[in-house]
Amino acid sequence: MTMIASVLHLDRRAMKALRITDPYSLHRVVYSLFEDVRNEEQKHKSNSSGILYADNGGDIHGRKILMLANREPMEKVEGKYGEVQSRSISEDYLLHKNYRFKVIVNPTRRDNESRKLLAVKGRDDIAKWFAERAQGSWGFDVAIQALQVDKVEVLQFKDKHQRQVTIGQAHIQGLLTVTDRAAFTKSFQQGIGRARAFGCGLLQVVPVLENPFD
Repeated sequence: MTMIASVLHLDRRAMKALRITDPYSLHRVVYSLFEDVRNEEQKHKSNSSGILYADNGGDIHGRKILMLANREPMEKVEGKYGEVQSRSISEDYLLHKNYRFKVIVNPTRRDNESRKLLAVKGRDDIAKWFAERAQGSWGFDVAIQALQVDKVEVLQFKDKHQRQVTIGQAHIQGLLTVTDRAAFTKSFQQGIGRARAFGCGLLQVVPVLENPFD
């Protein structure tokens, strides 16, 4: 599957015109850049949209959003706002053994008795949760001693139906070693963890090349 990596640049004028004030409004803008390929039944069943993104924040000049999708985005929001730069990712990019990575995740566990989703709290517990999930589900190992949990925050906003949504986010970076190529490729292409529709799960990876003189 060919994946397209893109960066959406929004200046202050675009941010104001598009009324980007919370995570839902950003979700709305990002998804508007892509053709909607799901019907209502597929959306109701939570079939993958094929779109991942991560809000890289910004400064007084604007905001930068990273995007990864299985199709090309439009070049501007609503034909006139922002600027999108895109490039396809070669299949070889996912064939390395070691990568530096960054990711924003929604750390949750399902309680065995109540079956409710519970937030994982505290940097040490989040790091342990991430390492366990990486090894068990995502196709890679991480060196937990080198794992950085940079920022932990709770986002609260209303969705399009005006329902209150609360999402915990942890910003994590470190080194990973691929142990299951197929699972790792799926993790990269489809994202990891929950809340992927709201900016979680995009695995940003940069290969760590082997030193030929070692």
